[in-house]
Amino acid sequence: ETANPVITIDRAQIQKSGKLTVGDLVQELPSIAGAGTNPQVNNGGGSGASSISLRGLGSNRTLILIDGQRVVRNDVNQIPSNVVERIEVLLDGASSVYGSDAIAGVVNFIMRKDYQGAEFTADYGISDRDDGERKGGAFTFGQSTDRGSVVAGISYNKFDAVSAGKREFSRNALYLYGGVVTAGGSSSAPTGRLFLPNTPNADGVNLRDFYGCSTITRIEGTTGGSLDNYRCFRTSDSAAGPNDFYNYQPLNVILVPQERTNLFALANYKLTDNVEAYLKTFVNRTSSASLIAPYPLSAVRNGAFVSADNIYNPFGISFGGPGGNNFFARLTGVGQRIRTFDTQTSQFIGGLRGNFGDTSWRWDINANYGHVTQDTYQTGYLNFALLADALGPSAIGGPDSLRPGLPICLGTAGDPTSEIAGCVPLNIFQQDAPDSIAQLRAAGSNPFTNQLTTQREFTANVNGEIFDLPAGPVSLAVGVLHRKDYSSFIADATLILNPQTNTCDLGSGCTTELSGNLTTKEAFAEVFIPVLKDMPFAHALNVDIGTRYSKFNLAGNTTNSKLAVEWRPIEDLLIRGTVSEVFRAPNISELFAGAASDAPTAQDPCTGYVPGQQLGIGACGPQTGATNIPTAEQGGIAPQPNAQIDAIASGAVAAGFSLGPESGKSFDFGVVYDPSWIEGLSVSADYYRIYLTDTITGITAQNVLTLCYNDATSPFCPFISRQPNGQIDRVLEPTVNLGRIDTTGMDVGFSYRLPEFDMFGRNVGRFTVGLNATYIAKFDNAVPGAETLSNAGIYTAQFGNFPRVRALGSLDWNMGPFEAGWRVRFVGNTRVGSADQRQGLSADGAIPNSVLPIGAVTYHNFQFGYTAEPINTQFQIGIDNAFDKQPPLYYQNNVTNANTDVRTYDTVGRFYWARATVKF
Repeated sequence: ETANPVITIDRAQIQKSGKLTVGDLVQELPSIAGAGTNPQVNNGGGSGASSISLRGLGSNRTLILIDGQRVVRNDVNQIPSNVVERIEVLLDGASSVYGSDAIAGVVNFIMRKDYQGAEFTADYGISDRDDGERKGGAFTFGQSTDRGSVVAGISYNKFDAVSAGKREFSRNALYLYGGVVTAGGSSSAPTGRLFLPNTPNADGVNLRDFYGCSTITRIEGTTGGSLDNYRCFRTSDSAAGPNDFYNYQPLNVILVPQERTNLFALANYKLTDNVEAYLKTFVNRTSSASLIAPYPLSAVRNGAFVSADNIYNPFGISFGGPGGNNFFARLTGVGQRIRTFDTQTSQFIGGLRGNFGDTSWRWDINANYGHVTQDTYQTGYLNFALLADALGPSAIGGPDSLRPGLPICLGTAGDPTSEIAGCVPLNIFQQDAPDSIAQLRAAGSNPFTNQLTTQREFTANVNGEIFDLPAGPVSLAVGVLHRKDYSSFIADATLILNPQTNTCDLGSGCTTELSGNLTTKEAFAEVFIPVLKDMPFAHALNVDIGTRYSKFNLAGNTTNSKLAVEWRPIEDLLIRGTVSEVFRAPNISELFAGAASDAPTAQDPCTGYVPGQQLGIGACGPQTGATNIPTAEQGGIAPQPNAQIDAIASGAVAAGFSLGPESGKSFDFGVVYDPSWIEGLSVSADYYRIYLTDTITGITAQNVLTLCYNDATSPFCPFISRQPNGQIDRVLEPTVNLGRIDTTGMDVGFSYRLPEFDMFGRNVGRFTVGLNATYIAKFDNAVPGAETLSNAGIYTAQFGNFPRVRALGSLDWNMGPFEAGWRVRFVGNTRVGSADQRQGLSADGAIPNSVLPIGAVTYHNFQFGYTAEPINTQFQIGIDNAFDKQPPLYYQNNVTNANTDVRTYDTVGRFYWARATVKF
């Protein structure tokens, strides 16, 4: 044990877990919380990656290392499990030691060294519902001599998708409204949902009065060519029939398909007795996909203007266009939306290390290069610019037409001479008709994007003993580092955002291209001082002091230090404490992410604002473009017509903002008791607190509006653009330093290796018991202009899940060639929503401040193994989630995927696996 709390997962535990990827293993740790991603995240994910969010502070505040070296990408699934010797999880802020990102802690993957021989592993698994099949294989080779060693190998694994429609909890889109659970879905139905104005159409007909409702849908089996082909859209089940919402769930997946290949080679060789060269190479390729339901058309948002003079439009009104009548439709004829990811990652670490003669001083000079390129391809999307003419005015071609007697497109309504050659009018109101499907597919777009990230890092350090004290030698480590991160993003032309219209040809996923680099220069030092030793009440007392200076070309500079104390009043008891200054510099994405269209929900504080009013003038006045605001007699600025507004989110550079590091402090105080009178027993408890200020975050449109309304000099005021009448035109949402996080809690650990004993005269083997648990006492997230959000014990879509208690227990048994294991993962109670109205959280879509309690969930995994010594082969079988525990329902009005929190709970269910490992 040391001054810092560390959880170690050794190679035996990795093998017994039955996991094919280390991400599946590490994400079960109880210190994980919040919103880390994994392959169960489909909508909003799909890359097959697993990230680690220690303390719930986010994956960008957890540093991932390989043998102490930073990796270019935080996807731990890219690390081949067959070369991992152990995993060390440091649960303490370590910025002074490791630099930026090590706020919540560090996950260090220690590789196998000096391995002699070869081994081959084959793996197969499948759920008890005959889906989610996985296959894997790995080969590892090692050779060692007295001057060096090499370890190399390859691994491959493949996971099949699991359809949401194949599980009871995710089969339907479930919503909680008014205390009633409804199997609903999306308003974008295959038969459409048309929003009608409360004014007469061109024929003098008020369509709302005609139908007796404000929204209608086409009657199935009709062409949609006349008014009697439509009826009122049903928003709930009734005697007239079921609701008309579209159930998108069956075409989604709860485990994305993924396939990855890893190659690795690690070598070291002594050039002289005092100098050793080393090289570590890792190459990974991951192919995966996100599969979601067909495209939901929104005529207004997608820029799909349907002319009132379109031959298939029976309503005498147009749909789409700014402020126009909206028209929703689910384009089922186009097919499922699929986004495929091809991610290639390379990491090369090499250097020289050695010692100065026969002294204790050692040195290390190394270079670390990382390269990630991710190509994405999308299908199931449309280029709406190609449909503009087909949705515009049309007529039946006359004798002189290019298409006599057939529908033709017109450039000008009623003018047959303006016929558009090669254009055929589209019946968007019957999108699932064969002719419509063919036209929509012809306008299909398969946009491509490429994200490139590189990292170049050079480090030099020395360490050794500088002088002796009565308690032992004082040790010093010093070093310097230079790192350059580069990122570029290239997008298909159909995805490029038009800042004037806030959309793009594709109508969704709009973005911009951007590139840039971030340079970091650091110097660091750490000194270890043994103060007392072998004295009364001081078997040992040590102090560790460290400091690190960091300078960034785009984010200023910062100095951070730490003080750690280890005190053993007696040999069996360790009392430890660490106080650290922590920081995180803005990463390459936060700086250089391009502008992307957004449609957030926001309440406009300028509702009712009148000309000349001083309060709110920065957010509502003429400088925003609101030059013709209604007078007080006219009611001032009218309320927003709907809760959603147009916004553009971007990194800091694209918005012209400068970012500085976020900073704070980390405190950890704990005890470890290893009683010598009970061999093999260890008990620990650690209290932690981490607080951060100036946190780097993408500011929301609501924050921009509120902050500027209350302070006309706010730097966010220029981000608000309004129409002359005061209605919001657009709000920019840049990445900024804003807010504060404060979290406290406790970790407890217990392990006991029982001595071997006999029962009924026979040896029953050795048992080992282990438990790690985390309790979150507080997790507060504050942003100026908004109430502090207390996340402890709560799930929110923005920050993820924070059950107060999580635990991971194990019971292992070994006897000769036999072994068995039982793993228990516990996720404690949590809730959705808050009764505190200041929090603005509600689980029920129709009841403000409603709370949905979520009960605790426990998973049981069992494993059995047998080693056949004569053939050097180990056989393993296992059952994960043995009792088929289903995830709790959170409902679709609170989550994005599968009616539950797929980042926290298992969605696949009971899973069987088998593995064989042959050693040569």
